[in-house]
Amino acid sequence: LFVAVLVLAASVRVDSQSFLPIDCDDVYRHDNTSSSGVYIIYPGGPTTPLHVYCDMDTNGGRWTVFQRRMDGTENFYRPWKHYKTGFGNVAGEYWLGLENIFLLTMRKKNELQVDMEDWAGGKASAQYSSFSIDSENAGYRLHFGSFTGGAAGDSLMEHNDMKFTTFDKDLDQWEHNCAQHFLGGFWYGKCHSANPNGMYAAQSAIGYSNTLNIWRTWKSQNSLKTIDMKMRSISPFNLT
Repeated sequence: LFVAVLVLAASVRVDSQSFLPIDCDDVYRHDNTSSSGVYIIYPGGPTTPLHVYCDMDTNGGRWTVFQRRMDGTENFYRPWKHYKTGFGNVAGEYWLGLENIFLLTMRKKNELQVDMEDWAGGKASAQYSSFSIDSENAGYRLHFGSFTGGAAGDSLMEHNDMKFTTFDKDLDQWEHNCAQHFLGGFWYGKCHSANPNGMYAAQSAIGYSNTLNIWRTWKSQNSLKTIDMKMRSISPFNLT
């Protein structure tokens, strides 16, 4: 009887731990009543749990949010090691971390959506057919597919195939450091038409608007009140 109890206890522990979602798509597959909020996922395996915000409402839900600006409470002018590992509060403003983003895009094929809002309450989005990044050895180089729609327009075109740059690690294609000049960390080229990790401030508060969090094809040089970047699995979706 004692042995039977031990076996039963062990099986309960295994069952309770058997569901280890890789991303927010897996969370929804497991429970399609899941609402938007913070969840634990395991893109790096069972020993490395990761807190993330899952958007279960926008455009069919199942989005794993890896970047979010909403109120200016978090400093995004950060060194390479911070952008690599992640920072901020997943219930508020945060960056999930380049290594975690790499693991997510390595495990599944994903699409990309960027949602944003201006200071007057206007909202727009941009969608891309695929999204992935390379490993750190390759500078976390960005890859995305075709622009598939959205009123925000395609401000990422010149960022495709670019490596990530921070103020202390210059991997962009400009003779200077884009992150130093435009006060963010991003996949800069020479330098940007989107700067989602730039300074958070109302347009009138900063004289040099290129340093702000902008999406040029939607609001030109005008800063954004909110912006978030999210990925979603494009693998066949089947709840059964």
